[in-house]
Amino acid sequence: MLSFDVRHLLGDKFVLAVFLLALTGLSAVAQKTGPAQTSKPVAWPDPLVLESGAPVLTRERFEQQRRGELLSLFAENVYGKTPQATVPIAIVAAKVDEHALDGLAVRKQITLAVGSKGERTWHLLLYTPAHATGPVSVIVGLNFNGNQTVDPDPEIELNPVWVRDPALASTPLAKELSGHVLKIAESGTRGAAAQQWQLHLLLARGYGLATLYAGDIEPDFIGGIGYGVRPLLFGPKQSVPAADDWGAIGAWAWGMSRVVDVLSSDPHIDAKRLIAFGFSRFGKTALWAAAQDQRFALVLSNESGQGGATLSHRQEGEPIDHMMLAFPYWFCGNYQHYLGRTQSLPVDGHLLLSLIAPRPLYVGSAGSDPYSDPEGEFLAVKAVAPVYALYGEQGVTDTAMPPLNHPVGQWVSYHVRPGGHDVTLYDWEQYLNFADRVLGNK
Repeated sequence: MLSFDVRHLLGDKFVLAVFLLALTGLSAVAQKTGPAQTSKPVAWPDPLVLESGAPVLTRERFEQQRRGELLSLFAENVYGKTPQATVPIAIVAAKVDEHALDGLAVRKQITLAVGSKGERTWHLLLYTPAHATGPVSVIVGLNFNGNQTVDPDPEIELNPVWVRDPALASTPLAKELSGHVLKIAESGTRGAAAQQWQLHLLLARGYGLATLYAGDIEPDFIGGIGYGVRPLLFGPKQSVPAADDWGAIGAWAWGMSRVVDVLSSDPHIDAKRLIAFGFSRFGKTALWAAAQDQRFALVLSNESGQGGATLSHRQEGEPIDHMMLAFPYWFCGNYQHYLGRTQSLPVDGHLLLSLIAPRPLYVGSAGSDPYSDPEGEFLAVKAVAPVYALYGEQGVTDTAMPPLNHPVGQWVSYHVRPGGHDVTLYDWEQYLNFADRVLGNK
């Protein structure tokens, strides 16, 4: 099997990654000595009250003041600030099969060169229904372990992916990269996550799918920053992130918007009906991407949990302290100020959901996924109803959490199903029914 020596590919970026690994570890240890968690309950932040204490009573005031305020609070304290500078992204190859999946789909495999010198390579996989009679709505989402996992389709290219390799874990390079190495994806992983994507169902229902391996944007481990896009947007003489610079979730969200850039120029795609989808950490990513980029017409968040749709101030499910210590690179450095101080966090999941308004939103939970705190996700969905009401749209007004397999809501919807942390056929059936209704898809 082919294995890449990333030091050869990236040069001094390897040194950067190792340095940041040490820096992050020291930061986490230092923050553990900070102020203790307050025991005094603090009211959840109100989406319709400005930082000054003034109420937000109209959609105009929400758009002109509160939306920008919320975006700044999340950028400053959770995800980090997305750079405003642009990075050149060019299509360098496109492989098209108009009769893919036995004639069900048109498959495009697009290679993107990212950076002024093409420093990074992204591999975008796009399926659209072959039977479509006009531009189609496309679901945009990141995948965990490579495009080949989305479907058993033998024509999906096996691109490089970051994997844990026990045989190489003893090498100095693997140790410095949390045991990860960059290797061509194994053919045995084809379709490994097919259930979570339900590609054939999406196509049969008239939807396209655009997916990108998140590791192309930034590898998902401590030290991965040196191999992602964030260093391409460092300022002059900068070698490490500032405390309010974007983390990996911010980079992944930015990458989703760059996919929108590419899709928007395709005449077979309806750029006004693009759907942001994400599961788990990429559920957080999809919400943050759509919060910043209103070109996403609809958002599907599947078990995004803490740092996503769940209410962190409840202090149920996965503690945000766990995320700060286990996955500090997902967030900006400032997020660690709230280690042991969750009640002091000025934002929460319902404020993130508020930033999706007035666009349709669906949040899905699982009954046996306590880390994602299903009740907290439901309460967050309920809490944004007043925001949607400003726009004349109906949110979830049910007073009690619904039973399993009982979706609720109109323009904003929620369900909790049996089972654990996963994306299932049931989830997709509800999401597509919702998209059909709110987007007018046929």
